[in-house]
Amino acid sequence: MTDTATEMTLHPRPQAGQPKPWAFPAPERTTLANGLTVLHCHRPGQQVVAVEVLLDAPLDAEPEGLDGVATIMARAFSEGTDTLTAEEFAAELERCGATLDAHADHPGVEVSLEVPASRLAKALGLLADALRAPAFPAGEVERLVNNRLDEIPHEMANPARRAAVTLSKELFPATSRMSRPRQGTEETVARIDAAAVRAFYDAHVRPSTGTVVVVGDLTGLDLEEVLGDTLGAWTAEAGAARPVPPIVADDTARVVIVDRPGAVQTQLLIGRTGPDRHDAAWPAQVLGTYCLGGTLTSRLDRVLREEKGYTYGVRAFAQVLRSAPDGTGASLLAISGSVATEVTGPALQDAWKVLRTLAEGGLTDEERDVAVQNLVGVAPLKYETAAAVAATFAEQVEQHLPDDFQARLYERLAATGTVEATAAVVNAFAPERLVVVLVGDASAIREPVEALGIGPVSVVKG
Repeated sequence: MTDTATEMTLHPRPQAGQPKPWAFPAPERTTLANGLTVLHCHRPGQQVVAVEVLLDAPLDAEPEGLDGVATIMARAFSEGTDTLTAEEFAAELERCGATLDAHADHPGVEVSLEVPASRLAKALGLLADALRAPAFPAGEVERLVNNRLDEIPHEMANPARRAAVTLSKELFPATSRMSRPRQGTEETVARIDAAAVRAFYDAHVRPSTGTVVVVGDLTGLDLEEVLGDTLGAWTAEAGAARPVPPIVADDTARVVIVDRPGAVQTQLLIGRTGPDRHDAAWPAQVLGTYCLGGTLTSRLDRVLREEKGYTYGVRAFAQVLRSAPDGTGASLLAISGSVATEVTGPALQDAWKVLRTLAEGGLTDEERDVAVQNLVGVAPLKYETAAAVAATFAEQVEQHLPDDFQARLYERLAATGTVEATAAVVNAFAPERLVVVLVGDASAIREPVEALGIGPVSVVKG
């Protein structure tokens, strides 16, 4: 046997290319003949196209006693049309490789479609039929109502969900739709039938007050023609945009304990209302809130998780609830997490200490720099998919923001200083304006919480 020498060829090490500048993409705007507003954005290489349709059917438009009808209507859009049964409609979507989803929230109903670019025209036709001529068959609506009734007890058993429902009830007056569960209660959902869904659809769903967002690789596609043949064929009486009622909230400091006897953990949700994204301080607030509780290295986590071991994690965030064309609106500013029952009092005490220390000493330049790097630096990865870009465009439409808002937000975040970020987060999470909701064992946590003196304490049934 003869040994044969083998030579290895070493190729040159690949060299990194020059970094390319990145900016959040800008959409193009058009309007179809039926009044439907179109935002579209060509994203080369994104072969799965994302479509979002926004309908001006907000929760405050739901008839009295029928909370949840918008949610049932949204779910029923995929339950058949004037020409297809629910099974046939689902089969046609499957043949397109498409997914269709819809949900209702305070700003309105949003219908989402994802489909391979090569089958976009067919899928848009199905979407148009669902919006133009939904069947709302009585049997399917009844099934959706029963499904929703089955979901509610499970949601109320979830401590985080129960805390969110309680906080909304505490913050907003009973006359406000925002004070009640977004998808309705057992009492209101049980009243919904096909006639109620049809009446809500007829009153609020029309192209003239809607918007469609299309994002993906549109190479070789005449989008204007495709939209004209599909969603453009949807006709209905023109309707004016609905007036947005003012948002009133009571964020006087107080503590509400939702009693869960025997609970080994306490769910914390601490919040108040604040301005929406139209406010000039929003970028600084985003930056400061991230430093407070946006990541595992934030102040709240460093103290409550790393130093004290009270929790697996605590987060601070701002969530826009609803905006108006005149620039007014409201967001929920909140801190959320869970701790063991026996350390509920100490955990709250340390959280308040973090807030007071922040007000007294401010953020550090290092904290600010890390936050900017994390928020701005990861943006290109965050918006890699067409769905992520389309969802952001949809948010901007719902919140009556300019099309370049997200792009300018990153510029403003990078330009925000430490002092500005500190002032914004201290104002956002002022202890004297925080409503505390605790879902846990009242017999174990009430006394230590009352001893903190952070506000009057009341107990409600869990």
